[in-house]
Amino acid sequence: MNEIMAIEAAQMKSDPGNFKIGDTVKVHFKIIEGKNERIQVYEGLVIAMKNSGLGKTFTVRKISYGVSVERVFPIHSPKVVNVEVMRRGKVRRAKLYYIRDKIGKGAKIKELIIKKSDRKQAPKAAVAAAASVEAAPGAEAAAAEQQSAGEQAQG
Repeated sequence: MNEIMAIEAAQMKSDPGNFKIGDTVKVHFKIIEGKNERIQVYEGLVIAMKNSGLGKTFTVRKISYGVSVERVFPIHSPKVVNVEVMRRGKVRRAKLYYIRDKIGKGAKIKELIIKKSDRKQAPKAAVAAAASVEAAPGAEAAAAEQQSAGEQAQG
């Protein structure tokens, strides 16, 4: 059993990509035709992710010449070169199979918009938290006293 797990761990990708259900992605897929090898890009909406570990797969749906096409890709396959996120989707479900029945504008997924202020504050908050841990305990107590004194003066 441990031998199987060791073989699977060796074949798994360290960074399979940072994408979720509802994201529009470009999958760079390696195709071998005889002696030639090329990379084909498949762009579409991620509607499902299944399983875990080495057998983990994701399903991408696109509309090609008015016909919807779905393709299942194994995440840890050596043929999947890269998964590039084009736009983030705002969804509340784990599987988006209902999109199959929608056409036109009804099949659109809202874009997940992250405010610039939130993007900038996240790293600053981490730096501030690290700085407060490194600060002396007496300095934190003094700052808390000043804040409480200010609140009492206002109240």
